[in-house]
Amino acid sequence: MPAPINIPLLRWNGGRLPPALETFLAAPALDDDALRVAAGALEAIRREGDRAVFRLAKKYDRFPLRAGNVRVSAAEIAAAEAAVAPAFRRALRDTLRRVTAFARAGRRPDWSVRAPRGGRLGERFLPLQRVGVYVPGGQSPLASTVLMTVPLARVAGVPEIVLCTPPDARGRVDPHLLAAARACGVTEIWRLGGIQAIGAMAYGTTMLKPVDKIVGPGNTYVTAAKKLVYGTVALDMVAGPSEIAVLADETANPTQVAADMLSQAEHGTGRERTLLVTTSAALAAGVRAELRRQAAQLPRAAVIAQVLTERTRLVIVPDLAAGVELINRFAPEHLEILTRAPRRALRGVRNAGAVFLGPWTPEPAGDFAAGPSHVLPTGGSARRFGGLTVEDFRRRMSVLELTRADLRELLPTIREFSRVEQLPAHGRSAASRFEA
Repeated sequence: MPAPINIPLLRWNGGRLPPALETFLAAPALDDDALRVAAGALEAIRREGDRAVFRLAKKYDRFPLRAGNVRVSAAEIAAAEAAVAPAFRRALRDTLRRVTAFARAGRRPDWSVRAPRGGRLGERFLPLQRVGVYVPGGQSPLASTVLMTVPLARVAGVPEIVLCTPPDARGRVDPHLLAAARACGVTEIWRLGGIQAIGAMAYGTTMLKPVDKIVGPGNTYVTAAKKLVYGTVALDMVAGPSEIAVLADETANPTQVAADMLSQAEHGTGRERTLLVTTSAALAAGVRAELRRQAAQLPRAAVIAQVLTERTRLVIVPDLAAGVELINRFAPEHLEILTRAPRRALRGVRNAGAVFLGPWTPEPAGDFAAGPSHVLPTGGSARRFGGLTVEDFRRRMSVLELTRADLRELLPTIREFSRVEQLPAHGRSAASRFEA
């Protein structure tokens, strides 16, 4: 009989964090080895192009790619669509409808205001021309990631949407992923995974034109590669393994809380993080028992046990105010609030990628179907970034149109800054409009 999983149970009353909790909160999304490997691979792709991409694909994806088989054909996509079950096609259409509606509601219109002397000032929002979407496929085919990225680009008006995903050892891409890509309107699908996919999309090769922006989650090597190509291309964010925090009081159901935490622990990298913050010692004990019981019944029990032992904390706090403070320090990707008055607790939350309120809003609803994208900041980056939205696929352009009277009113200010910053041509540019 296997030994029980040792899940750390702590108390925190505010102030200084105990070492076990401090270590948990400080866990890095990336490690030096991933950055080193990614840097070497990216440099090879930048110098050698397709040859390096194929070499890396054979090493990491275990399938020998060449120019004739790297791009997924229209026939393969059509066959995949025909092969998936009707129930999946219905689920696909349902999520596509919800995500598209949410994206349309969040799309900002062009706007302008009148300048003081009759001119106009405003902004236009223009779609990027070519974006790359990375969809993981190693542990499981994340067809839902297609639905949480591509429809946003379509609503934004992006004409070229490139999707890269790793094949299996026989070169196949999961048919559910291909069916989702076709339904969402992807224009190119490439059986490329890992660092080689990020490098090819960022730098471009003979076969694959470079993109303007790369979005989508990935393992630690994909994340390292994205970080290193930033500046060559735009990024959504640098996000690491999945994480969930649950803020709960005595009204929460321990069976449900444990199930919600395990929904993220089962992703399979062993680097996921799960956190329960509760005012109830009884709930913490119940969740601990349920985590052990339910984990043993799941297919990835070994890797889940690793997450529960090394990267899970159950923390008892004296009140919800202390709980919210700890949540803000963690800045989780996903936050569930399972309290008597979840909206009241939400008022103090500053740092979270997405928040799920009440017992009828489990985190997987956001992963698969509800509407907002599940591409969210991790590793504490929710302090600085938000989740993927339709606006991530558009550029903001300022538009200024002044009248003579507007410029005359601004002229003293322009001249003064021109003097202070020692840029005389700036002042002359404006002043020349008023010289005879």
